[in-house]
Amino acid sequence: MSGAIKRFRIMAVVAGVMSLLLWFVDLPVAYLFNNEDWKSKVEWIPIVHGWVYAAYVLTAIQFATKARWSYKKMLWLILAGTLPIASFAAERRVVRQYS
Repeated sequence: MSGAIKRFRIMAVVAGVMSLLLWFVDLPVAYLFNNEDWKSKVEWIPIVHGWVYAAYVLTAIQFATKARWSYKKMLWLILAGTLPIASFAAERRVVRQYS
């Protein structure tokens, strides 16, 4: 179980950072500023975010399965990766509950 917690913690933090980059760097550059030079510098963010979120979902499912959580709680954990700071809150809650 400790390995699943550790993997989830790492992926929650990485997914949270990538979500913050997506929401507060990539999207403003893409939709608020009309600067092609800036757009070319941040075009990697949505791609990396997509891969990181997929890995986050898999680690959340693995953790929730090992913790014997209900499907409703598992879905909550997966959806926590969609909002910029919700994955950080989920990570803190998991650590508080299982450490």
